[in-house]
Amino acid sequence: MDYLFIEGIEWLIIILLFLILIVGGKGLPEISRKIGKAVGEYQRTRKRLEQEFNRFNKIDITPVSSEREKLERIAKAFNIDPTDKNDDELRRLIQNRLDEI
Repeated sequence: MDYLFIEGIEWLIIILLFLILIVGGKGLPEISRKIGKAVGEYQRTRKRLEQEFNRFNKIDITPVSSEREKLERIAKAFNIDPTDKNDDELRRLIQNRLDEI
């Protein structure tokens, strides 16, 4: 960008000088803290969203072939161990977890 024959770092210096003139020397650290907090919050939110997308992409959405398989998948999603339980017990445990939510 050759506007007024000023390049790269010169623009940054001009912006900083402008901020110092407008805000003053005492207000600059406060603005820097606010910008730092905003950047930190943005990064935390981005990380949480990435984790949610990754968790969603790991969900198995293949069709089930039986009612039992469906119950077992739902039970595993709620961290319920489906081994040694009949269908009615699994339904009851799943319903209890849903009621807790």
